Amino acid sequence: MAKSIDVTDLNIYYGDFLAVQDVNITIPARAVTAFIGPSGCGKSTFLRSLNRMHEVIRGAYVDGKVLVDGEDLYAQEMDPVNVRRKIGMVFQRPNPFPTMSIAENVLAGQRLNSKRMKKSEADDVVEQSLRRAGLWAEVKERLDRPGSSLSGGQQQRLCIARAIAVEPEVLLMDEPCSALDPISTSVIEDLIHELKNDYTIVIVTHNMQQAARVSDQTAFFNLAGVGQPGRLVELGPTEKMFANPDDPATEAYIQGRFG
Repeated sequence: MAKSIDVTDLNIYYGDFLAVQDVNITIPARAVTAFIGPSGCGKSTFLRSLNRMHEVIRGAYVDGKVLVDGEDLYAQEMDPVNVRRKIGMVFQRPNPFPTMSIAENVLAGQRLNSKRMKKSEADDVVEQSLRRAGLWAEVKERLDRPGSSLSGGQQQRLCIARAIAVEPEVLLMDEPCSALDPISTSVIEDLIHELKNDYTIVIVTHNMQQAARVSDQTAFFNLAGVGQPGRLVELGPTEKMFANPDDPATEAYIQGRFG
């Protein structure tokens, strides 16, 4: 069940360093929200804060609220592992587990959650996840082959299948196409369009055309200056953001005048 995300007054720190300052944003369910902005402006850091992945870096912490359908992800009783099960993540470079087969890669999240399944149930999860990731027809005859034997684009779709196999509510994608060729990128973009029917999707991309093609709303992040924290400058429907943004910095970035 896709869920909306409401972020209020969020500040993200690495030790004493304030990396992202005062973000307020609503991310709607069953839609694609794109984060754009120059390198180092905090958009990937903010993305990772939505499932507490940034906490793998020592000294990282936040203040403010991240609510998923009213549930505070940073509440004291919240288990970060459970948060990451509900809010899946696909990274910049495809990262299938190299020693595991295609089928084992799909089931890896289930195994990490210590979920025991009958073989027939596991087979169903593998098939349904690969179908939803648009990969089943290409790999159904070689499910026992290593995940690393697939092409780059196929590996990324395998990682998407692995993410959705645990039935998350939200999918985060950090530059999911930056390491892929144009044909594979097109396949992933088509897949994102399909997946938003069932998931809340948030994508970080440096590719302006990609943001315009795949997202329903776009958030522009920027830095006030060197050593300053990243900030959310502007948020709006993608069509408006690209045709008539409110902030001059947004317009300058979209037109390629910096970044």
